[in-house]
Amino acid sequence: QVQLVESGGGLVQAGGSLRLSCAVSGNTFSSYDMGWFQQAPGKEREFVAVVNWWSSSRIVYADSVKGRFTISRDNAKNTVYLQMNSLKPEDTAVYYCAARKPKSTPYGRTDSWDSWGQGTQVTVSS
Repeated sequence: QVQLVESGGGLVQAGGSLRLSCAVSGNTFSSYDMGWFQQAPGKEREFVAVVNWWSSSRIVYADSVKGRFTISRDNAKNTVYLQMNSLKPEDTAVYYCAARKPKSTPYGRTDSWDSWGQGTQVTVSS
């Protein structure tokens, strides 16, 4: 397994932007699908976005963030990013980075992911 450390969360006004980063340990980063999830208070952890292993040839977003969030990966830096624009109060949550070896299980299933970061808080004020 790999170790994941998120950063970049904070407090921002509605309409603002944040960029989350997730640094991944180990030399097998490019072999992992990388994803971002969000968990609001009292709610289950929900899928936000995924970028597939190595070539980023497949990127999927939750409907709620399409057109506002962008996921990307830099295999040379062992880092995955989530650029969040046009933030809304309902985006307020703890954001988690996740990694998994490629598999056929749907991205949205949290139990299909092998490793998780500790999370970073994003708060959007109205």
